[in-house]
Amino acid sequence: MKLTAKFFALLDIISIILLAKQFWGIVTHINEIPDQVLSQVRVVLTLPLFLSLFISATGLILFKKFGFITYFIQFPFRLIVWIFSIGFITFLPEVLNLGERWFDILFKICFIAEFFRLYFTIQIYRKELN
Repeated sequence: MKLTAKFFALLDIISIILLAKQFWGIVTHINEIPDQVLSQVRVVLTLPLFLSLFISATGLILFKKFGFITYFIQFPFRLIVWIFSIGFITFLPEVLNLGERWFDILFKICFIAEFFRLYFTIQIYRKELN
């Protein structure tokens, strides 16, 4: 169980690394956010979600309750702003020149995998920390 939690922490660390450039771009160009409500909501949710990834990663590595609870809070927002635990696999079509169709397939896999992560995180939390 602890190994699975550490694996989930590693996925959060990968997300931090991949989001760092986007986060910095948002912070340095905060005045240039488009006027569309959806764009503004995405930015407003991405900033705290990015910061909370540090909390969840730390908590999961240390196998502490706060890491699990932070992930539970993050979950709906991850779905809204498309920050998935295995979201890095959506870069494969670009790297391997596979085409747009593969991106769509991998995106759906990421979405489903996030629910699997939630399920396993709940199971670990119930068995080990509750």
